[in-house]
Amino acid sequence: MAKKTIRFRIFENPDSASAQVAAEMALLIRERATLGRNAVIGFSTGKTPLPLFEELIYLYREEGLSFRNVISFNLDEYLGLKTDHPANIRNFMQRNLFDHIDIPQGNIHFLRGELSSGKIKAHCVAYEKEITDAGGIDFQILGIGRNGHIGFNEPGTPMNSRTSRVILGDTTREDAVPDFGAIENVPIHAVTMGCGTILEARKIILMAWGLKKSRVVRRAIIGPVTPKVTASYLKTHPAAQVFLDQAAASVLAQD
Repeated sequence: MAKKTIRFRIFENPDSASAQVAAEMALLIRERATLGRNAVIGFSTGKTPLPLFEELIYLYREEGLSFRNVISFNLDEYLGLKTDHPANIRNFMQRNLFDHIDIPQGNIHFLRGELSSGKIKAHCVAYEKEITDAGGIDFQILGIGRNGHIGFNEPGTPMNSRTSRVILGDTTREDAVPDFGAIENVPIHAVTMGCGTILEARKIILMAWGLKKSRVVRRAIIGPVTPKVTASYLKTHPAAQVFLDQAAASVLAQD
């Protein structure tokens, strides 16, 4: 039976919340390194995880946190972008995190957006196998879209969905306009880990900042488990949490 709510924590600002997420991630990485094992981390992109990336870089540079034993998987990728496009997820992650830490490049996994249509399905199946071969994701980072999506799993996506090609909704594409200059430049399709894939992670932390996320956060945390808000599926997970700043949490107590 699904939980009535998702466990959530409210912080003063995104920086303080991200510092806590980074500390929990660092503990896992160091514990696994002591045992001679890898830590498998699932990363999201967008503005939400940028404070987390900054904190992880700080821990690497100033506190000696090594990422040599980290294996990473990213949630999603736009379809149809050239590999050198600045909004390409691979470029985003390299620019904002991976170029600044010591994670081996061979340990980094991305979904590919430049493949022809006939190769996408096989690629998605192979990506799932790579996750399985790595031992499964230990620690999955998520954001939430204004329409309640996690990854690019738009409203209506079933809970058991797997990594696949998807159609991006209007809200998602509108929110991506700053990265593309105009709505007509935003891809219509993407590839994403499925909801079922995400829910197999051992630990999940969804982060949300700002007033514009407050109402959908409330729907995800307090509302029913529903395909209309795919983030609500986290209620079915035994170790999912939501980390919020005060603005994103501002309407949780409303009737």
